[in-house]
Amino acid sequence: MCTTCGCGSDAVTFDGDHAHSHDGHNAHSHDGHDHSHGPLHANGTGHSHDHGHASIGEHGAHHHHHDTPADQTRTISLEQDVLAKNQLLAERNRGWFAGREVFAVNLMSSPGSGKTSILERTIRDLAGDVPISVLEGDQATSADADRIRAAGAAVVQINTGTGCHLDAHMVTHGVERLNLPRGSALMIENVGNLVCPALFDLGEGARVVVVSVTEGDDKPLKYPHMFRTGEMLLINKIDLLPYVRFDVARCIDHARRINPDIEVLTLSAETGEGMAAWYDWLRAHLPSSAIRERSSQRDAAVL
Repeated sequence: MCTTCGCGSDAVTFDGDHAHSHDGHNAHSHDGHDHSHGPLHANGTGHSHDHGHASIGEHGAHHHHHDTPADQTRTISLEQDVLAKNQLLAERNRGWFAGREVFAVNLMSSPGSGKTSILERTIRDLAGDVPISVLEGDQATSADADRIRAAGAAVVQINTGTGCHLDAHMVTHGVERLNLPRGSALMIENVGNLVCPALFDLGEGARVVVVSVTEGDDKPLKYPHMFRTGEMLLINKIDLLPYVRFDVARCIDHARRINPDIEVLTLSAETGEGMAAWYDWLRAHLPSSAIRERSSQRDAAVL
């Protein structure tokens, strides 16, 4: 049970592999020993974390019908502990990405906004230009990973069971299953949810929030923390504007009332309208050395 958001993530799987079973979000339910894992932990950049998670007695505090002040204090302490551990792992992920010139994007939205459709079109349109790999987060099934794979990108499916978001630990182990090229983009499609994903830093280089015009233009006011932490807002499915009640200007105003610095793009993954500006944004955030290297390779191929 996650003490921060209340979700359970005791059945996390990676492409159907039950290699890591979590009790909470950032620790295995093992016997309290320390160990390091895989490629993110080489050359001094890896992490070693203890697995002595909260005891049964501590978790039992959540099942009391009448919490005492001591129980409430313990709950707050556990919440802080979960987020602090996650933040530590996120910073290590971020350092690993930076060292390999990988631009990681945390893509967040409510279910059905079109995140996967945006990724499919992005992967196809930028094939041969920007190498893209994907971590695909859902509670169950590999449906979205199958779509991403068919579009031509390397992908790892992370199924969170009853968990409602990805965390830095899941990303660490998901990336271990990807061979990320230097100078590439890693798109992390988070579990569809406008609440809990905003709380958990994954080590990403940028947070992108997707809203579709079928959802309503008041989403930034209803879910302020999500929009407050985002660098980019993508308003998707603008091809449906003639058929729905959605005021684009009002949505942007609401978003900038919450976060004055948020960038906004309107687009349609279905028709391709506005996608070029999204691609320009992605290219602008890739390390310049990687862009120069690929340009030199293309020029050499032409010659």
